[in-house]
Amino acid sequence: MRPTFCLIIALLSQIHLQGQIQFGIKAGMSTTDISVNELDILQDGGGDRLRVALADARYGVHAGVILRIPLGSTFLLQPELVFNSNSVDFDVSDLNQSGTTGQILNEKYQYLDIPLLLGARLGPFRIMAGPEGRVFINSASDLFQFDNYEQTFDDLTVSYLAGIGLDLWNLTLDIRYEGNLDKFGNHLTFGGQQYEFNQSETRWIFSLGVFLGGK
Repeated sequence: MRPTFCLIIALLSQIHLQGQIQFGIKAGMSTTDISVNELDILQDGGGDRLRVALADARYGVHAGVILRIPLGSTFLLQPELVFNSNSVDFDVSDLNQSGTTGQILNEKYQYLDIPLLLGARLGPFRIMAGPEGRVFINSASDLFQFDNYEQTFDDLTVSYLAGIGLDLWNLTLDIRYEGNLDKFGNHLTFGGQQYEFNQSETRWIFSLGVFLGGK
């Protein structure tokens, strides 16, 4: 993955030197919007052991590079490479111990997001939409305190993006909605059985970027 990423960066840098194509950097934050069911995790023998619920979806942060390719005077194509980090809190209750309260356990995720957006200019404003590939990089989880817990992340998942943007001089501001095509939590595996919540993850993404060089 690392040699491929370096090659893409080198190609984007060379393309930036040509004509009206713009190369920039961006950073920002995201909020996750999701309301899901609880999961009853079965122990060996079929009895309920754990109940896992989503307690909180925390703010995420991201940073990356932008390539903006004009398609005439109105339309544009915008591929990006964005490192994204976010985390969630799970409320986990041991159902074998009556009267005990749940504990809050955290999981962190890191992805390389690769959106390919088509946009249209409306004066200084833009509307943008397109698909996004999400490459799994790494995770850390408090759930590993349970001996039978594993994670089964897909190497690549697909999302979609839509949003609006504003361009002022070399600055670019974006507000986007992201929807994931997979169910939230489908990486959760206990005792070899994979679980998932009943809804897909969605995010609101806020970004501020700057294009390098003159427009």
